[in-house]
Amino acid sequence: MRIFADKIYKPVIDGFNHLLWPSVCLNCSQRTAEADKFLCRDCWDGLSESLGGDYCPTCGRDATRYGLVNNRCPNCINEQFHFDGIARAGIYTSPIREMILAFKLSDKTELDIIFSLLANSALPSVEFFDSIDYFVPVPVHWTTRIVRGYNHTQLIAKKIEHPTAKINTDLVKIRQTKDQTLLASPKKRAANVRDAFAVRDGHDFAGKKICLIDDIKTSGATINECAKTLKQAGAKKIYAFVLSSASRNL
Repeated sequence: MRIFADKIYKPVIDGFNHLLWPSVCLNCSQRTAEADKFLCRDCWDGLSESLGGDYCPTCGRDATRYGLVNNRCPNCINEQFHFDGIARAGIYTSPIREMILAFKLSDKTELDIIFSLLANSALPSVEFFDSIDYFVPVPVHWTTRIVRGYNHTQLIAKKIEHPTAKINTDLVKIRQTKDQTLLASPKKRAANVRDAFAVRDGHDFAGKKICLIDDIKTSGATINECAKTLKQAGAKKIYAFVLSSASRNL
């Protein structure tokens, strides 16, 4: 009898709650239909257009698989990377762009629900997923963390599901840097983050396979510098996962 009653009253209660506390989109704050979860239909549609698609497994930019040579696209064929591969959930366009900016700059940490869906859909299909020992969030400087209250990449990392890999925060940022988006050229971006990272004493990276976690990959300077630091600490392989990748430098 109790089960029968629940089947009758639950839809009524849910509908009543929706009237009193209507659901709103986590991205644009518009009211959502009762059937939609977390985002409105327009934001879900926009997000789906930003996801998937072929990309270069070395640099993360848009690229057809038929144009790759030794896993490199024409854009990165002559570039040097300290990381060994990259995976992404999508491209840096609306609405994922607005969600990422709100997540790390406007304290909308509830968006980690969306980012967990993206990460746990994209990562398990990449070749290096099963070999990862540690997920290492790209660190922010301690002053940024105090002001912001959290490291957004660590929140993303905590949502990633993996049977064995653990989160490791022994990579730290030891020098405050300029906002990379304010620097026009890849050379200036590389110089901006050069020697900005270090590994804590007593780290356990020797021989490990690591996946760096970041929100956006543009020129790749930050990920590259983090990978260099980790390899100097003895890491065997460095990969990266980003929520989005820009097709050009921003």
